[in-house]
Amino acid sequence: MPVPDAPVTGVPSEPSGPVASPPVRPSRLDPAIAARLRRTPDGLVAAVVRAHDSGEVLMVAWMDDEALHRTLTTGRATYWSRSRREYWVKGATSGHHQYVRSVALDCDGDALLVSVEQVGAACHTGHRTCFFTELPVTAPDAR
Repeated sequence: MPVPDAPVTGVPSEPSGPVASPPVRPSRLDPAIAARLRRTPDGLVAAVVRAHDSGEVLMVAWMDDEALHRTLTTGRATYWSRSRREYWVKGATSGHHQYVRSVALDCDGDALLVSVEQVGAACHTGHRTCFFTELPVTAPDAR
């Protein structure tokens, strides 16, 4: 579901340094933050989402610069849907909201850690977390 928001201004014309690649969509993200991001060729950064209280990993989604801007400025987790090619606010249709408590950028600038207060299930299947399928580890030193 697209989120109504103020008009979007242009994208910086030149990425700053070798770690930045230009976003595909215009954004109002602070240029100092944008300069630190290392994006996929389609302008995205992985967002690992965890429960703020327990640290449990809930899901992985994708953000572009504008989704990150909206997340940081609204306190509502906002992502870019690669399949629908639109922004989505977690919980806008399901009621399973994510209220953002903190966002951290990893050392390489290519992943975000989003800590949220999760209301309801995080996974679209109805599970609390998207990581509910255990795979067997058969390595001799696995504990």
